[in-house]
Amino acid sequence: MNGHLGEELIVLGVLFLIAYVLGRLGKLIGLPSIPIYMLVGLLASPHFHLFPLHIESSYVELIAIFGLLFLLFNLGLEFDQDEFFGNAGKLLLSGGSYVLINMGIGFAFGFMVGWGTREALVIAGMTATSSSAIVTKLLIELRRLANPETPMILGVTVVEDIFIAIYLAIVSVVISGETDFWAVVVKLGIAFLFLVVMFSVARWGGRIVSRLVQTKDDELFTILIFALAVAFGGIGELLGVTDAIGAFLIGLALGATRFRARIEAFATPLRDVFGAFFFLNFGLALDPSTFGEVLLPVAGAIVMTIVLNIGAGQFVAWINGFGPQAGLNTAVILVNRGEFALILATLAAAGGLDARLTPFAGLYVLVMALVGPILAVNSERIGALFRRRPRVEERHELDLERDRALALAEAAMAGEPLPEEVAAAEVPEAVPETVPVTVLEDTAPDVESALEREARLAEQARTQSDGLTADDVRRAREVDPEY
Repeated sequence: MNGHLGEELIVLGVLFLIAYVLGRLGKLIGLPSIPIYMLVGLLASPHFHLFPLHIESSYVELIAIFGLLFLLFNLGLEFDQDEFFGNAGKLLLSGGSYVLINMGIGFAFGFMVGWGTREALVIAGMTATSSSAIVTKLLIELRRLANPETPMILGVTVVEDIFIAIYLAIVSVVISGETDFWAVVVKLGIAFLFLVVMFSVARWGGRIVSRLVQTKDDELFTILIFALAVAFGGIGELLGVTDAIGAFLIGLALGATRFRARIEAFATPLRDVFGAFFFLNFGLALDPSTFGEVLLPVAGAIVMTIVLNIGAGQFVAWINGFGPQAGLNTAVILVNRGEFALILATLAAAGGLDARLTPFAGLYVLVMALVGPILAVNSERIGALFRRRPRVEERHELDLERDRALALAEAAMAGEPLPEEVAAAEVPEAVPETVPVTVLEDTAPDVESALEREARLAEQARTQSDGLTADDVRRAREVDPEY
């Protein structure tokens, strides 16, 4: 290279150091990393002249594509097939209702914006799906893994993953601009055949895929994972279903192997680094002077998203037998928008759609990534404002079971008598021996099962989170039986 990229490398390094410092400060107030990377990219954009450092998008464009691929690759890798197929009916009802409400009204809103039919479909996708990275981070950082509504929230994100795969297959054909009816039918048929084949491999071909990818050499294993993610991204692009969906589907197939934990340990750092380039590159494409054109549509989308999520959260909570507060907790967690909206904007820009979609997505995600965590932190206070009078809210059966289990465990550790023993000791001596004393059996919950449930929820959330340290990940992994 003869040193001609030295200046660009210094600028890039300084930009990521700034992102690191801002990220540390953002953690103090619960701010996700996505808007920080975008903001740093915006500062270094050639359209922003108040910052001394600038870099051209062409220097990071290819790495940004790797970021897009690994964001979707990890999404497929983390998809919980056992959770989905083991409780498919309830998950589809809950998650499907949530997606249908947001997608349907979001599509109508897209038409009201007036940018075109294809643009309306893209806007609907941007406003309909949550950021799985932000959702799982908030559940962990707010210590809500043990909340009774948490399995419902994680179930909705699982259904959203399936929706993203199907939606991307459809929107890729729509964005292509193909107008011939039979050409559209053929493209859709190829896209859905690709989905069916890869989902079938993930469901029933785990053992075969395990044999194909097994190797003890960590370096070669990392190269293999990278190669498969990039190659299937290219296959998806050639088949007309976008590179993102190709990466998602190979991640789905590899997630069904016995090497899933090992693959995730190697793929997560790749996603974090390349993903940072993707968000930085998106920020570089933003022009602050265009924000004025999309200010009203973005404001409308933000209000619509919050209102719809409150309604959808209450509906999903009602379906699952939870109260209003659990519905509000669900809504403010799922209201967060992030990486998928930016991925859609990138695809739309590549497809030649209305250029206003890029500033729309950028401003929308920046605001929602700030508002979402603030709402999540204060959900209990917000719920208290809407309660007419102070009262003890009826607690869910799972909540009561957990409290009883913890109380029994604490009593046993302290050497105190159990409630059944106290009840037996308080029986009056005057009671004749011939009078039977009714003793309720099996009223004490299974302490071990309750603790196992909390551990399972924590593990499920960890597999979807990028907020853990490398040491946390290693401790959570099972040792592969090959070693």
